[in-house]
Amino acid sequence: MARPDPILTLEPLLEAVREGLQADGWALSGLQKTTSYEFEGRWAGDSSRSAYLFFHAEGLPEWVSIDVFLDETSRGLKGNLALVIDGPELSIVPDPEEVLVRLATVARMALPRGYRTPLTLRYRFPKLSGDPAESDTEFRFKLYIPPTALKAGHSAIVALAESTAGAFRSILGSRELAPLLAAEET
Repeated sequence: MARPDPILTLEPLLEAVREGLQADGWALSGLQKTTSYEFEGRWAGDSSRSAYLFFHAEGLPEWVSIDVFLDETSRGLKGNLALVIDGPELSIVPDPEEVLVRLATVARMALPRGYRTPLTLRYRFPKLSGDPAESDTEFRFKLYIPPTALKAGHSAIVALAESTAGAFRSILGSRELAPLLAAEET
């Protein structure tokens, strides 16, 4: 049995992630590539090629997306997929500790085990003269692509992206998250 070819550069990784997300019904809505050569300090002498991909799904609100960051450096490839939800304003969101516990519970039930899966609760104060209670919230569920998947090749990355997209849909449909999203839907 032939071993699959590992993914070693940005473009094949980008295509495999894209294929997996599209298989779950997510459409590419934006793509940005960058190349950087000038670094200082500990990254001096390195180069980096990065891609940012943005996906939306029909039937889901515009304030829900999957954002993907992929990076090829002289040290190798890395990347992550993130479900990004623009939440309601701060006045509607309960205590941050309670929200993080709720989001973490949902993530533990939905996201595949054995991966690095950080969670972000972000508050954005749109203008210093505004009312803090009107600050925006953002929920970000992230899954880092492990080196083992990159070594396993194209089909492993496609499968990981597709299963992660399915997990993200489970998060969106969870009853624990529903009260935090109900205000956003009005």
